[in-house]
Amino acid sequence: MVIGAIVGICILLAIVGFLVPRLSRGPQRGVDRAIGGGQRTAGRAPGPLGRLFSKPFGTSRRAANRSASAGRRARGKV
Repeated sequence: MVIGAIVGICILLAIVGFLVPRLSRGPQRGVDRAIGGGQRTAGRAPGPLGRLFSKPFGTSRRAANRSASAGRRARGKV
């Protein structure tokens, strides 16, 4: 379920990045802030568990940022 939500967010950010590149920064920052909060909270777990729990959040955050920038890049090529 969570994986589907992240995939949906990535697709949505890519579409918004393609259609309105300048306005796509706001939604990208919002998603980044939301996922970053989860990453920070998970990272507070003790020892190696903190790194283990925060890794999926970091990967999701990176994927969302990458898809938004890919939408903007594709718009630039058109």
